[in-house]
Amino acid sequence: MYTVYILHSESLGRYYIGYTNNLPRRLSEHNRIKGKYTDIGIPWVVVYTETFVAKREAMDREKYIKSMKSKNFIIELIAQW
Repeated sequence: MYTVYILHSESLGRYYIGYTNNLPRRLSEHNRIKGKYTDIGIPWVVVYTETFVAKREAMDREKYIKSMKSKNFIIELIAQW
């Protein structure tokens, strides 16, 4: 199983979109300092998930959400969750 997820950083007021086959591990990685983009937004909180059987489906969905380039689109997704 693969999960498309949206994280939110309250301190930045920003969202991060990704996919993984292990959400608890991935969230832990986002929330530890490692010299990457997401460090500045710690703590990140999961605000949305979608589950897929196939990796390709999750990758395509992640790409679609990112392609919308719209904070309003993300907020609407979260509101429907």
